[in-house]
Amino acid sequence: MPISDFPVELQGIIQQNHLERGFRDGLQATLGYRAVADPEPIATNVGETVTKTRDGLLPVDETPLDAAAVNSNFDNGMTPKSSRVEQFTLKMNEYGITLNLNTVKDAVGIAGRFIGNARRLGENSQRTLDTLARNALYATYLGGNTRVLATLGAPGTTVVVDDVRGFEVVFNLSGQPAAVSAQMPMAVQFAGSSGEVRNLIGVVRHAVNANVSSLKSIGGWSGTLQFDANVPVVEATAGISVVAATAPIVIRPSARLSTADLQATDTLKMVDQLITATSIMRDNGVPAIDGFYNAYMSNRALTGLFKDDDFKLLYRGEHGTTEYKAGTVFTVGGIRFIPNNMSPQQKLGALSIDRTVVCGQGALIEGQFEGQDKTETPTDVHLSVKINGVSMITREPLDRLRQNLAQSWHWIGGYCVPSDMTADTLAIPTANNSWFKRAIVLENARPYQI
Repeated sequence: MPISDFPVELQGIIQQNHLERGFRDGLQATLGYRAVADPEPIATNVGETVTKTRDGLLPVDETPLDAAAVNSNFDNGMTPKSSRVEQFTLKMNEYGITLNLNTVKDAVGIAGRFIGNARRLGENSQRTLDTLARNALYATYLGGNTRVLATLGAPGTTVVVDDVRGFEVVFNLSGQPAAVSAQMPMAVQFAGSSGEVRNLIGVVRHAVNANVSSLKSIGGWSGTLQFDANVPVVEATAGISVVAATAPIVIRPSARLSTADLQATDTLKMVDQLITATSIMRDNGVPAIDGFYNAYMSNRALTGLFKDDDFKLLYRGEHGTTEYKAGTVFTVGGIRFIPNNMSPQQKLGALSIDRTVVCGQGALIEGQFEGQDKTETPTDVHLSVKINGVSMITREPLDRLRQNLAQSWHWIGGYCVPSDMTADTLAIPTANNSWFKRAIVLENARPYQI
């Protein structure tokens, strides 16, 4: 496909790389959630699921070597330890969109339209990948935290809950994921009076989603939890929170137990939520991103934070900066604040809910298909470019009248959240029980309910 097959007005644009620049500018314009993802090359086909394994942390051994045994044999008195691993699963899918440019109808201003399409495609590709990354983050880090939807009439083993994410899979001692079952139960606790830990042995999703307080748009799905013994009515009461023992941390103001408990005054707090989140991640050995933890939040949540007394005290020295005036990316207290318009929003009754997510390094893994640009047919290098893993293809007019030129982007990959189950108290004394430690969701009421 030589450049000469394109309209004369576009040949110079292609040869001088203006097309690639237009696509690149659009692609980089809204970089957000995807920035925390570690790329992982995957050699598998579209639509397939691949399970990857990575090394976990070895427990600390405080027992000194026996002085006599050190010199006694070839092993020097040392016994090999069993390696601990962690697994994660990636599903590879293909995404893309295309635009047509009619060389006859758009003959006037065709060059501007050509570059404009490239920018729109670049922006669309980044927003699409950012949305996929965001959804993967929230779907996992809101998992294992739900509430009862329907009160039991009498003690029973089956409880209807608002969201079953995070309750369906457990990890065995080897770090391998498996479905919850009687052989592989999950420890779960209700916020009722007894506080007893109960064994979850099965999960069934509803055929029709009745999810209310978690976001359907990011995968929240209602269902039933099956336990190995009766749950008393005082615990299986509508509104009571249900939390897996290994669930990710979700921080709400005033120690609210569930999303439904939030009040209009529960706006984002600097110390009680943001600083607490980063201290928890440090206690769990989560590395920062270039020295800071990223906090992705809505612009409305940031507005509420500017009214928080603790935040104003920490940020007093920055009051006159451009960042303060414009509300752009800035850092305070070891946190990189990234306001954006991609944060998931929700109405819960009369209340609007904001969810900020604080991320450390490795919170996401981005699977990138290695064979994305392989083709049996040689193509002109100017007509296919790959930037940040996204491919843009420009195709000459191939219709009968040779009028419709196609501009498209596509990407083959997927996102997943890796576990950190081996970062336990055997390896890090201050670690918590959560299997997913590299991000924390902060739930709040949105200030100015409009």
